[in-house]
Amino acid sequence: MKVLMVQPQTPDTFWGFKYAVRFISRKSAEIPLGLITVAGLLPEEWEVRLIDMNLTPLKNDDILWADMVFLTGMNIHSDSFSRVVRRCNELNVTVVAGGPMATMEYEQILGVDHFVLNEAEITLPHFLEDLKNGCPKPIYQTDEFPDIALTPQPQWRLLDMPKYASMNIQYSRGCPFNCEFCSITALNGHKPRTKSREQFIGEIDSLYNSGWRGGVFIVDDNFIGNRRKLKNDILPAMSEWAESHGRPFNYTTETTLDICDDNELVDRMVDAGFGHIFIGIETPNSASLAECGKYQNLNRDIVASIKRLHQKGLRVSGGFIVGFDNDPADIFEAQINLIQKSGVVTAMVGLLNAPAGSRLYERLKQENRLLNLFNGNNVDGSINFIPKMNYKRLLSGYIALLRFIYAQPNYYKRVKTFLREYRLPTKANLSLTFQDISALFKSIWRIGIFESGRRYYWQLFFYSLFRYPRKFPLAITMAIYGFHFRKIVQSI
Repeated sequence: MKVLMVQPQTPDTFWGFKYAVRFISRKSAEIPLGLITVAGLLPEEWEVRLIDMNLTPLKNDDILWADMVFLTGMNIHSDSFSRVVRRCNELNVTVVAGGPMATMEYEQILGVDHFVLNEAEITLPHFLEDLKNGCPKPIYQTDEFPDIALTPQPQWRLLDMPKYASMNIQYSRGCPFNCEFCSITALNGHKPRTKSREQFIGEIDSLYNSGWRGGVFIVDDNFIGNRRKLKNDILPAMSEWAESHGRPFNYTTETTLDICDDNELVDRMVDAGFGHIFIGIETPNSASLAECGKYQNLNRDIVASIKRLHQKGLRVSGGFIVGFDNDPADIFEAQINLIQKSGVVTAMVGLLNAPAGSRLYERLKQENRLLNLFNGNNVDGSINFIPKMNYKRLLSGYIALLRFIYAQPNYYKRVKTFLREYRLPTKANLSLTFQDISALFKSIWRIGIFESGRRYYWQLFFYSLFRYPRKFPLAITMAIYGFHFRKIVQSI
């Protein structure tokens, strides 16, 4: 059997870092981890190829080579996903689809021959057995959550690694929280399911042995869901591995804001090689936090919590949302104030949306306020329900908020705030690579010479070089990110 795995193209988004990865001569920020993991569940005698459309155009000859096309994607990929399905239909090649979007919305997707839904460790073996017996069914799904000890190592050999800015691995699935706007618990459950120390370190080893050095994003929706196991087992093992291998990886992951209350956990993460975390901060408005069930953010000084993490050596990227029913008229100014004071340089601000499978989706459906399907793009100004705030006011306030925080004077001011307060981990690997030096000269050329407002770049350049020389590479990285964010904001 010949299988072509296809990762749909991601449109220009905040997290795509399309304009940033060019500075390091890469084509994509993240790998198709789901597909290369599923590849490990297929029969060894099958021939498998991968096309990541963020790197390589999908050609008809690629499709015609295959007996089956395996296709995945999230809502953000819906347009590209649909086009791939149509091309396969026209060429009469079987389409097998799975992943988050298909799992939640398969009834609204046309042209797919077989849906292998939920988590593949359970549903894919049933499909493969039926395929072997000549009787594959249209839909395979389950309400069970598998033990992820069954998960194989990703098939790194399928990747063209030098074209990616970062590698991805997974430690756990599931989240103990239940935020109203989130569909993660519908997909992966409330109880965090984790890999064993041996399994997870084995994956890190396999990534190292494949030749990768640099950034690694641990893609868990909440990495700290099982804190005891992390502190007592996983993080000590990661630290030991890092020391014995010369600290070749720097880790990023997603956590909740209450991580700042656990100094031991933060210290162990930093020691293991974590330097960056994404946190759903959402809003400074307490009524809106209560509305969406974000109780872990309530009754705390959010700015102080973020600064505490920066001072511990964890750079915080934040997710922020406007459009809650309880948002007051001054929510936009309040968000600006929070973002600027906190020193969160990478601030993703989106309009509230209701993905299928979320509690918010069901509530708005009962209230007859749903408009259409969520497209997955957090920063394109779209919204899939009727908001309580006047829509024109919401949209104009949202756009004004984005323009303010990514205007060069305000953005670079936030970078300086971050640099003043961020403490570099003592064990951080600060060695420069040819890629780093190349990115520096490209930033000088593209931002420091040709971009309007370049004086702000040069002010940051010399400010960081002379006052915080060990943080200078990080300052240049933030300047490059800002270039990308400005491009995205201009496109909205």
